[in-house]
Amino acid sequence: MGKDVFLKKLGKNIALLREQAGLSQTELALRCDKDRQSLNRLEKGRINPSAYYLLEIARELKVPVKALLDFE
Repeated sequence: MGKDVFLKKLGKNIALLREQAGLSQTELALRCDKDRQSLNRLEKGRINPSAYYLLEIARELKVPVKALLDFE
């Protein structure tokens, strides 16, 4: 799997988990001390997030980090 495909799948999975948690992009971004545009770019697969950014998202979604990567 190439980088672009991986990042798009990661983003879609994060968006799905966020929606299941009942959070808007703005709410999750604020909880992670990011702006909504950053989270939007992440969910669209346009940025390669740091491991710490993924940890912050996982904490706020109350899932393990590996759940963010479980899209195969």
